[in-house]
Amino acid sequence: MVATLNVIAALLTIGFGAFGFLAPAHTASALDLAPTNSTMGLSEMRASVGGLFVVTGIAVIWLNNPMAYVMLGIVYSGAALGRFVSVALDNPPLAKALIFGGIELVLAVWLIAANFNKAT
Repeated sequence: MVATLNVIAALLTIGFGAFGFLAPAHTASALDLAPTNSTMGLSEMRASVGGLFVVTGIAVIWLNNPMAYVMLGIVYSGAALGRFVSVALDNPPLAKALIFGGIELVLAVWLIAANFNKAT
């Protein structure tokens, strides 16, 4: 059961990243990010919101090691922390921020809790 949920979490990571990687303009719009007079923002979306997550998800599945899944959980905990700090300081659209942050938090808690004892 743990192994199956780990792979599902990694596949979700790849799926989330695929949007940023393959459809950066759509992803930027969904995240309320506006383009400027440069396409550098699309490059950033493909890199940090896309490729980073696609490759991380693939690597975690390939490594198939509990510590790799823990590290993916730590990545999601950082994302959730940033999201919740933003809720407190930046006043983003609350429902969207809480949904995204909630998904990140659930993935973080699962990946760390389910794999930490196996990794140490």
